Amino acid sequence: MADDSEQNDIAALAKGGRTNFFGFLLRLAARIPFLFIAGRLYGADELGRFASATIAVELAAQLATLGQKRGLAQQLAKDDRPAAAVVADALLLSGLVSAVLAVLLYLFPAPMFPSGEYTPLQRLLPLTILPLALGDIALAALAYRFDVGTTVRARAVVEPWTLSIAAGGLWLAGTYYFPLRESGLILSYVASIFGATLTAFVPLLRSYGLPRVWSPRPGDLLRLAGRNLPLAGADAVEWGTRKLDIFILGTFAPPAAVGVYYVAQQVASLPQKLKTSFEPILGPVITRNLREGNYAAIARQVCQAGFWITAAQAGIALALGIPGTGVMGLVGPHFVAGTGALALLLTAEVVAATAVVSEAALIYVARVRNLWISLGTIALQAALTVGLILLARNMGFNTLVQAAAAAAALALSLALSSLLKARLLSRILGESINNWRWALVWAAVPAVLVGWFVKMLPEWAELTFGIPAILGVYCFVIWKRGFGPEDRVLFRKQAA
Repeated sequence: MADDSEQNDIAALAKGGRTNFFGFLLRLAARIPFLFIAGRLYGADELGRFASATIAVELAAQLATLGQKRGLAQQLAKDDRPAAAVVADALLLSGLVSAVLAVLLYLFPAPMFPSGEYTPLQRLLPLTILPLALGDIALAALAYRFDVGTTVRARAVVEPWTLSIAAGGLWLAGTYYFPLRESGLILSYVASIFGATLTAFVPLLRSYGLPRVWSPRPGDLLRLAGRNLPLAGADAVEWGTRKLDIFILGTFAPPAAVGVYYVAQQVASLPQKLKTSFEPILGPVITRNLREGNYAAIARQVCQAGFWITAAQAGIALALGIPGTGVMGLVGPHFVAGTGALALLLTAEVVAATAVVSEAALIYVARVRNLWISLGTIALQAALTVGLILLARNMGFNTLVQAAAAAAALALSLALSSLLKARLLSRILGESINNWRWALVWAAVPAVLVGWFVKMLPEWAELTFGIPAILGVYCFVIWKRGFGPEDRVLFRKQAA
């Protein structure tokens, strides 16, 4: 039976879950306007070039964090120095690496623009590497103190709304000065990243304050970087699994097909934030139980959070996937052909939940073996993506079917990763790791039936009434048949 300390941990996880689900709704409301503006005003070709260009800077930012998005919790837990000094070390280390990578990408922009065509304003894209990396470190430090609200404000409000407003404003301004329209999507991206990072740093200073009697220690920074290399590799692989498909597709398909796939990926990645934002909350909970040797508690917390995430993502996948034609049609008529890719990408996010929560513990107890599984996953994804795209091409299918093949490769790879990481963690802890409950099926069946009926409605009604109806029926059944007393903590306000 869980003790009071474990109940407090579950309550903390539940509070983070509630905040993150609210953040998902905000993110959904903010992301749709950007996709609408980008698809209708800028077009699929420009959106595809934008997607390819941002991959390079986001990868650089991932590498620049050196795994500290998840490793910072362990560092704060065991370091006897003031917390502000630990955070300052992390920011300095990532800042130095970010600056080097930004200069390299500015001098050699080919990874961002493989075609060699770019404007002077578009070449400013590497400026986002530094704020991207530092923003992630700041949010991880705040999450260590169970402040998830700032992550929601930064990533679900400021970043997407700045992106949408700036994209629309720059397109209008391009009427008078065309270079602004020509570079509008990338300039909007730069503005959104700077806005989100500023939103993260204000509460960071309020929570931790400025470091006192602190001076950089190069030796310690290098040792910290060395210890975090397996984490940095795992983070890069986790990021890479969501970007490799776009990169490979871009080598086989025209920019328009990449643009359609990017829209599907953006819609499917909305529920992904539900699971990734649990990681900083799980970090301090797991590290404390590791110090106490309470492996059973870790297993229960991983399974608890894993079920919450799986249940939420399955409901969202049904609500967005069944009326997927209408969702993709919002961006533009020619984006409807990406509905198949959207369904497969939403499935991939559901099956990936087990891998993510298992990895939240594995990075502390088996970080090297976890890295090897991650590397194997992305290698398998690369082989499957190329193989399935070539198979679809040889069978005479068009480029949008090839895009769906890339999504299928992602889903298969992530399913295998979830299985392997759960089994590894189960062996180490000596406890079962399983997020599956039959209640997920019981909730999905009536939701699918409702979805079948709403598909008969006009498109505007399908989206306006169908999505809430599907999600509502699913949530009602999962609450009645799937949620026990500990699960219902997720919806219960805790006393301060």
